[in-house]
Amino acid sequence: MRRPAFIAVSILALAAPLAAQTAPKFPPWGIRLSDMDSAVKPGDDFFRYANGHWLDTTQIAPDRTSAGIDVVLADEAEQQVRAIAEEGESKPTSAAEKQIGDLYASWMDEAGIEKAGTAPLKPYLARIAGLKDTHAVAMLMAEPGYSSPVGTSIFADVNRPGRYGLYVGRGGLGLPGRDYYLLKGDKYDGYRAAYRAYIAKQLTQAGFTDADARAARILALETQMATSQWTPEKERDIQLINNPMTVAKLQALAPQFDWPNFFKAEGFGPLDQVVVTTPDAIQAAGKLLVATPLATWKDYLAFHFISDHAAYLPKAFDGASFDFYGKMLRDQPEQRARWKRGVSMVNNMLGEAVGQIYVERHYPPESDRQMGELIANLRAAYGDEFQHLAWMDDATRQQALAKLATFDPRTGHPKKYIDYSSFKVVRGDMLGNAMRSEKFEMDLVLSRFPKPVDRSLWDMTPQTVNAYYDPTVNQITFPAAILQAPYFDPNADPAVNYGSIGATIGHEMGHGFDDQGRQFDATGKVRDWWTKASADKFKARTAMLGKQFDSYEPVPGVHIKGELTMGENVGDLGGLESAWGAWRRYVATHGDPGVKNGFTADQRFLLAYSYSWQTKEREGALRQQLLTNEHSPAKYRVNGVVRNFDPWYKAFDVKPGDKLYLPPDQRVHIWVD
Repeated sequence: MRRPAFIAVSILALAAPLAAQTAPKFPPWGIRLSDMDSAVKPGDDFFRYANGHWLDTTQIAPDRTSAGIDVVLADEAEQQVRAIAEEGESKPTSAAEKQIGDLYASWMDEAGIEKAGTAPLKPYLARIAGLKDTHAVAMLMAEPGYSSPVGTSIFADVNRPGRYGLYVGRGGLGLPGRDYYLLKGDKYDGYRAAYRAYIAKQLTQAGFTDADARAARILALETQMATSQWTPEKERDIQLINNPMTVAKLQALAPQFDWPNFFKAEGFGPLDQVVVTTPDAIQAAGKLLVATPLATWKDYLAFHFISDHAAYLPKAFDGASFDFYGKMLRDQPEQRARWKRGVSMVNNMLGEAVGQIYVERHYPPESDRQMGELIANLRAAYGDEFQHLAWMDDATRQQALAKLATFDPRTGHPKKYIDYSSFKVVRGDMLGNAMRSEKFEMDLVLSRFPKPVDRSLWDMTPQTVNAYYDPTVNQITFPAAILQAPYFDPNADPAVNYGSIGATIGHEMGHGFDDQGRQFDATGKVRDWWTKASADKFKARTAMLGKQFDSYEPVPGVHIKGELTMGENVGDLGGLESAWGAWRRYVATHGDPGVKNGFTADQRFLLAYSYSWQTKEREGALRQQLLTNEHSPAKYRVNGVVRNFDPWYKAFDVKPGDKLYLPPDQRVHIWVD
């Protein structure tokens, strides 16, 4: 199920709080000065100033599309989960460990998968081949494991707080997004030609004849789907994607689908309301359902079933998938080692079972206490900013403070974990395990649907190096795996901790008030609680920020989309502002830590911010991010932010003539005047 666009997910995140106790993990005080390039003026390229030597000397691993701090932490978590999986494989001490071990062993049994060949695939392809009409096609699309131009998801209802809602939106594409089908130029022609060849190859390997012609028809069908789908920036507009309607109204919108039976096939009882996120795409999907020949739909379903499950099939299928999605689209030279992908698979299918063991072994309870202390400082900083913003009027101010007061931060791990005991894992049946996992996940969300929203649930596992904000419950969540140095180090210089974790916690908190989050009230309901005067002033500021980011061109011919990345850019700038406010509160209480290694505390705060975004990417992965992802590339999350941040100018004596310099009247301030 797709995560709604309004749930903000960070690509990077956190780091630590308070006073140093022993030596920090990264000397001399929490970042590596050897990674810097002091020959670069801070005012010309602050990202390179903090990370230039690292950028010049670091090679991206051949099985990765990026390198950086987040990759280092992900690799560490990967090794830790590997140990859990291998112990479960050879000497489990509980039912959960045996389940993890049997699943991992099924994946690692390459010889068994090769020996089985396409036999595990055949019952699913036979079922597709036996479809008699488009009604049967639609009913199969409703089941877990099969692709569809219509996607459904269950999340808290943005119109009825405290209840779950069923969201209906677009789906069904094999390329990363609509632009890959529609953009002109040799680069995109090449992607489409390679995709068509990939479709034909997978069909041929599965025993289909005339695969080239089938592939051409599938590509043409998906291109029609893409034509009706909205741009990713349009899908960020909560007012456009929030379309509550009865099932009868949905039936009128796309009468070609038998919606009551479609939802019944998914496992739902009677529904009084659904939320349609992309009405144009749903309407078009209905027309395509009846206008497309049955044979083409069968080919489409067969190809996507093969492609979506290629990792669980013999090497020829798995390798073809990597050659296209890894090498061709993302410029990744080598496939990841089998065990690494096995760890990812176990995390996906038994994530919280693994997470419970991971937390017991690798997450100290003290981390929760210190995180709580820093979050309290950030909350106070936001409160101060809201209280003193001249451009925010009192009516809006009171609503903002009320939402801030109900803000719910979670750190480390869930208080209760998912029970996977009903998920049957059969050692040696990898494709079957994958299908049973998809069914288990669907049954799990269905079991919650009639009940009130469970605020204790997590959308990420503890071993995930990431974080997110969910406006429907006004929560930020920081999993255990990201609460490590250099993002989180209780022994590091406090200036570094506030500049790294402080800015990122501030970022996540700020999502509650960014261009999307500000449209949700304290209860999680979509409601305009801003006066027109305050809203107009906020929009004027964000429009200026959007134009700045529109001008950046990380890949020749491909600019950052300021509208698509607006929420994350606002989060970055507002997060840095609020972290600075929290840092000044710390200094007022504890005193200025003074100069270290030639850098003032304020300079170390800002260096830590840049250091926390230390990243380099392959061009293919970067292009995909620019076309489909709401996050700007790391370099611009530093340079595009600090040039709007007045304390940076003072700390590093940035002057007119420096490349990043902006005159004061062109700088964007979000939560400060």
